[in-house]
Amino acid sequence: MITIALPKGALLKDSISVFKRAGLDFSNALDVNNRSLTFESQCKRGKALLVRNGDVPVYVSYGQADLGIVGYDVLKESELEVAKLLDLGFGGCHMSLAVKNSSNYSKPTDLPANCKVASKFTKTARSYFDDLNIPVEIVHLTGSVELGPITGMAEAIVDLVATGKTLKENGLHKIDDLYYSTARLIANPLSMRLDNSSLRDTILSIESICDLY
Repeated sequence: MITIALPKGALLKDSISVFKRAGLDFSNALDVNNRSLTFESQCKRGKALLVRNGDVPVYVSYGQADLGIVGYDVLKESELEVAKLLDLGFGGCHMSLAVKNSSNYSKPTDLPANCKVASKFTKTARSYFDDLNIPVEIVHLTGSVELGPITGMAEAIVDLVATGKTLKENGLHKIDDLYYSTARLIANPLSMRLDNSSLRDTILSIESICDLY
């Protein structure tokens, strides 16, 4: 039986759709009245673990899941060993640099040297500014990073932006995009090596689905 780490939240519905089309139906995970965290597919060939998006690489890397679907933003921030298989194309959003509307900053190099930048994605933010040779202090926040500039704690933020509505409602705007993030299929490397064909067949089925887009 294949074990799959499914991400809670925005990626869940599309993730379940992908696996359903590949022959593993975990639709019962969408039942809001079902509080279970594990689900068996209707064909009895797979089991799903319902986990936070940020925990998907952990379950896959440590072997509790053979496959997982996770946002590229999380994958890029993680240093865990997983096999990166497919770009699934859904869940798209930009990792962006944003500042207050009232600021005079229109590009990254306008930011003052050694200013503070708030982000949940500290490794990504650090790498970005290092590549630009811009010295900044990265402030790690786990909640609403928009409060950084609003309260005056930070000059800018690095965060995921989908529609831009949250930025607009909080008086912020983008001045640069770091990359475009989509959902990715990942696998445990050992599971791939020990595969008895069922895992490979599932991956090939998902790959054929992606080729249709």
